[in-house]
Amino acid sequence: MLRLLKFILVLAVLVAAAILGYAYLGDLSPEQSDVSAPVSLDEN
Repeated sequence: MLRLLKFILVLAVLVAAAILGYAYLGDLSPEQSDVSAPVSLDEN
């Protein structure tokens, strides 16, 4: 039973390291594009 607990703990640490590695090294930059929208002003 203790072996299974150690295995799950090691697996959880490896998964956390993989997620952190992807977050730091992965390409997570947003796509950039120009946005223009007409604005109508009500003049009273």
